[in-house]
Amino acid sequence: MSKKLKIVTIGGGSSYTPELIEGYIKRKDQLNIGKIVLVDIPDGEEKLNIVGEMARRMVKAAGLDWEVELTLDRFNALKDADFVTTQFRVGLLNARVKDERIPLSHGVLGQETNGAGGMFKAFRTIPVIGQIIDDMRVQCPDAWLIDFTNPAGIVTEAAIKHFGWEKTIGLCNVPINLETNEAKALGVPKEDLHFRFAGINHFHWHRVWDKAGNEITEEVIEAVYGNKQGSKEVENIHQAVYHIEQLRDLKLLPCSYHRYYYIEDEMLEHCIEDFKNGKTRAQVVKQTEKELFELYKDPALDYKPEQLTQRGGTHYSDAACEIIASIVNDKGTLMTVSTRNNGAIEDLPYDCIVEISAKIDARGANVENWGKLMPAARGTLQIMKAMEETVIRAAIDGDYNAALHAFTINPLVPGGKLAKRILDEMLYAHKKYLPQFADKIAEIEKDEEITSYVDELMKSN
Repeated sequence: MSKKLKIVTIGGGSSYTPELIEGYIKRKDQLNIGKIVLVDIPDGEEKLNIVGEMARRMVKAAGLDWEVELTLDRFNALKDADFVTTQFRVGLLNARVKDERIPLSHGVLGQETNGAGGMFKAFRTIPVIGQIIDDMRVQCPDAWLIDFTNPAGIVTEAAIKHFGWEKTIGLCNVPINLETNEAKALGVPKEDLHFRFAGINHFHWHRVWDKAGNEITEEVIEAVYGNKQGSKEVENIHQAVYHIEQLRDLKLLPCSYHRYYYIEDEMLEHCIEDFKNGKTRAQVVKQTEKELFELYKDPALDYKPEQLTQRGGTHYSDAACEIIASIVNDKGTLMTVSTRNNGAIEDLPYDCIVEISAKIDARGANVENWGKLMPAARGTLQIMKAMEETVIRAAIDGDYNAALHAFTINPLVPGGKLAKRILDEMLYAHKKYLPQFADKIAEIEKDEEITSYVDELMKSN
């Protein structure tokens, strides 16, 4: 019998934790788990205790003897860990509310991982990933880091390229949802199809083959998008209908998040309407989480409730469990992950982080070669990667100039005075979680027009 595994989850009080535990239980014959440690911060202690007790009930109901430890002491929790998974949100959901509402108040997209909101989530998250890796170097230098903290691709690039933790794999639930949706549209089992993805997190494309080895990408485009009815792949994105003509030209299937770029006007209009009605996605999720944690308090609940699928990130946790099982058992499972490009996408730097199909085994992620993209896809992808790299530089160095440059590169943020105004407002709004920008924020705080505007806007948070 192999040695018992210790798995540590940073952000253990997340509403997704029951799915994580379910994923481990489903793989109990593949994973010789001894201890699961759920770690959170003082502000998340109540949720940690609620979901932690539920995790213990789930393990007990499965007849397993795994120890489930709950703690606020991250450093000591990491001691001798084999795997560290991350699912945290710096600033909790209130930070996401600001990410959405401040840009939308100016008629600019506010979204969790795209546009201004996505960049600010990265500004807050990247330094914390660096701190976690510092702790891992001391406490568990051989551990794998499995990241599904958003923006997953940017966070993974920071972890590998800037903080030097090569044993990092990022993942996302979007490819899984797309595969399921497309198999359903074709009326065939997902296992009868072969999918290949390439791009970056929340900005990738894919192709599909049938079990006989015939490429059927164009057939899938027509089956899923040709009826002009749209396609519901994820809970957290308005399902605006793509222009089928564009997809026919691409001859590639889009990521769900491409709607923000390919149908920007309709998506923005929908988000602004939600903002005016006090129903931005973050505000909806806060209510959903409140209801979930009421369910989790039930001492009789010892399984993942169906309502968790409404949270918007279902399958994230299960995918993380499969990565762990595939590494431990050297399985070679084909998955879509964020990892080093290693030349697989010729249009991007060799060593940058991409989201791509890869076989997961004891060595980690082994990418499948993709080659080149058509010019229309290549150009937008290169812009987005340049934006990501600039965001990381701004986040690590606290470089305001780089942050402004990232805002102007990002296709979803208008350039000029408006970009600077939104950047300054968001720096002020998130000052508690952006110490690297402290000097610039102190300067912004002297501008009463900005501070009063943000304070008044967030009164209705």
